[in-house]
Amino acid sequence: MQGEIGSFRDKVATVDKEGKRVWVFPTKPVGKLYNARKWLTVLYLLVFFTLPFIYWEGHPLFLINILERKFILFGQIFWPQDFFIFGLGMVVFIVFIALFTVVFGRVFCGWACPQTIFMEMVFRKIEYWIEGDGAQQKLLAKAPWNTDKILKKFGKWTIFWIVSFLIANTFLAYIIGVEELKKIITEPIGKHIGGFVAIVIFTTIFFGVYSWFREQVCTVVCPYGRMQGVLLDKNSIVVSYDHVRGEPRGKYKKTAERDLGDCIDCAQCVKVCPTGIDIRNGTQLECINCTACIDACNKMMLAVGFEEGLIRYASESNITEKKPLRFTGRMKAYSGVMVVLLGVLVYLLASRTDVGISILRTPGQLYQQSNGQISNLYNYKFLNKTYKDKEIVLKPENFKGEIKLVGETELKVPKEQYARGSMFITLAESAVTKRKTQLQIGVYEEGVKIRTITTSFLGPFAGN
Repeated sequence: MQGEIGSFRDKVATVDKEGKRVWVFPTKPVGKLYNARKWLTVLYLLVFFTLPFIYWEGHPLFLINILERKFILFGQIFWPQDFFIFGLGMVVFIVFIALFTVVFGRVFCGWACPQTIFMEMVFRKIEYWIEGDGAQQKLLAKAPWNTDKILKKFGKWTIFWIVSFLIANTFLAYIIGVEELKKIITEPIGKHIGGFVAIVIFTTIFFGVYSWFREQVCTVVCPYGRMQGVLLDKNSIVVSYDHVRGEPRGKYKKTAERDLGDCIDCAQCVKVCPTGIDIRNGTQLECINCTACIDACNKMMLAVGFEEGLIRYASESNITEKKPLRFTGRMKAYSGVMVVLLGVLVYLLASRTDVGISILRTPGQLYQQSNGQISNLYNYKFLNKTYKDKEIVLKPENFKGEIKLVGETELKVPKEQYARGSMFITLAESAVTKRKTQLQIGVYEEGVKIRTITTSFLGPFAGN
């Protein structure tokens, strides 16, 4: 026991001493938690495969068009000018992950991570259906390449490729939009070489991950498992083995009086683990909190007449000290930071305007002076972030003067587009008493002021 506990952290469960891949053939889980994950998967897949195809007022409800720098989140358009909101959103997300991990461990990995959901609840199920349970898959892997093995392997890989193709197309729909995706699919390949290549690349990546790389994504690529060593403490709730109750472990004998712990050393928790670890060794970076071991252990406990929960969601303090969950100082600190960041994020979203506005003096141009009037030339740029055309009116706020558009009588901003142009601001000479005068311009839409812009006016007079 001590030797195992002392050495299990020296190696990854899916890599042997020579550094070669150790394939995992997990037994199909059965139990209440697995059933709950099934329903969550149904909801997850329903949202994933339908969200990019849902339209609101003639526009996609959700779009992340990196190429055109256009983002639509639940009907609201976000442009590059709003990128700072996304930046803050990422900070909030990272803090949330840290806080959530401190309290609940890697429950996200087992229940909501796309890698886990597609691997364990989609591709693994296909594998169980074609090749059988874990033990049967292991025998098939060692069997010679006869007709049965060829049919099963190529049948599985064909279905894997089809599912990967569907995922790739859906993934691409999130980036370029459904209409553009339809063109790539229905029109000649020559018109959409880039889109076709993107679909092939995405399909190949997904197929490679779910047919070969698998759990290595969680144990080798994803940094989250290594982060938990810093984020978790003895009060974090993780999938845990109750060693106080279970040890010393030993085989169950129906007729003999038992003087050992409740662990009957059946190794069912190891056989169902998709990352190949023994949860009885304690929290490990490979553990994704999928709860398959909990279902397997509970089934065996009921079979031999012992109490369920030998493996369960618990913290180290829950098990060793029999202490309930405590809201520690670190949890409070994370929560406080989270509340502040969420407040700032909500404020930025609420104060975000539908029109992006920029009014700047034209570079390299001096003032013009004539008939007792002084004028400056300005460049303006307006971005309409909505689905409707807008008509903008500019009015002087803190000065008496005239704002005149160059070549335009009205300032109209088409939907989802920019409006650029030039304009003159003219003031009486008597109103210009400084070299630079700060002017405030009111921006109005349908008679309602939506913003006030401050710009500088250049005049011939030096002074204070």
